[in-house]
Amino acid sequence: MYEALGRPAVVSRVSDLIGATPLFELGRTGAGSRLLLKLEMFNPTGSAKIRMARQMILDAEERGDLRPGGHIVESTSGNTGLGLAVLAAERGYTFTAVVDRHAAADKLRAMKALGAELVHVAADGSEELATAAREELAARMARGRADTFFTEQHNNPSNGVGYFPVAHELHQALDGEIDVLIGAVGTGGGLCGTARALRALVPGCTTVGVEPKGSIAFGGPAHDYYQSGTGTPEGAEIGALVDFDLIGEGVKVGDVEAFATARAVARATGLLIGGSAGGVVHEALARLPALAPGSTMVALVNDGGEKYLDTVFDDDWMHARDLVDRGLEREIDETLTKLRRR
Repeated sequence: MYEALGRPAVVSRVSDLIGATPLFELGRTGAGSRLLLKLEMFNPTGSAKIRMARQMILDAEERGDLRPGGHIVESTSGNTGLGLAVLAAERGYTFTAVVDRHAAADKLRAMKALGAELVHVAADGSEELATAAREELAARMARGRADTFFTEQHNNPSNGVGYFPVAHELHQALDGEIDVLIGAVGTGGGLCGTARALRALVPGCTTVGVEPKGSIAFGGPAHDYYQSGTGTPEGAEIGALVDFDLIGEGVKVGDVEAFATARAVARATGLLIGGSAGGVVHEALARLPALAPGSTMVALVNDGGEKYLDTVFDDDWMHARDLVDRGLEREIDETLTKLRRR
């Protein structure tokens, strides 16, 4: 299953382009410790989540839950929906994405472009994150219909399995020299699925989970947040794939810090990363100086920043929500400059 980790020279399906994503060295300390970014935006749809979308569909087909001409339903903030839209187009299914308007507009537009039907649970103009309402509606839409399969990403074991190849890609690329894995905690599939497979390959690797301030996976208090596609908002259940035994430490990063980091990384490197990835990188940069000399920390960057040009990278949008901290951005700029001179 993991023998061919590179992409073939010629493919006939978009899903054949999944995986084999590159590593980018963001910085290195004077003691030789380095921070590497696993750039999952190089997957089709620009996100890691197409990995688990494919796995959920393949496993459903194998079980007989999805048959030719079937209907897929999922509650999504965007990236999972994009992956499912690709798989549905390839394999002849119809796909309905249950969404709210907290999702980045470009994600919603892209899903429609790929043929998905969008069903909104929030009124036009509302930016409320409505995870629980989305899940409830998606389950109702699928209930009792023989031709409809609710992929239920938050509780589907195939979600985590879809990320096992990430661990094998890291192990192969770094010859097993990985000391810390750090990533966002949303459904739990990406971080915990990677960590589960990596534990068998590199038993000494520690895992750090990052969620937005306002998310409840690592405790309260709960409040609204703007980081998209990550965390567990108030009223939603923590996903069954969040395995606290696999997470050595859980931390919270606020929107201001996450978005300042994403913006600083863009200016320092020319690399656009998403808002939640900014939170992961912010925490990774804070931890890097304390690592043992010669250590390697890998941060999972689950999507790129191109989908957030109207939000995280838009000054008017940021100012309107009081999310701009120019001083913090300058501090991160300076940190990156020092780490990248070596």
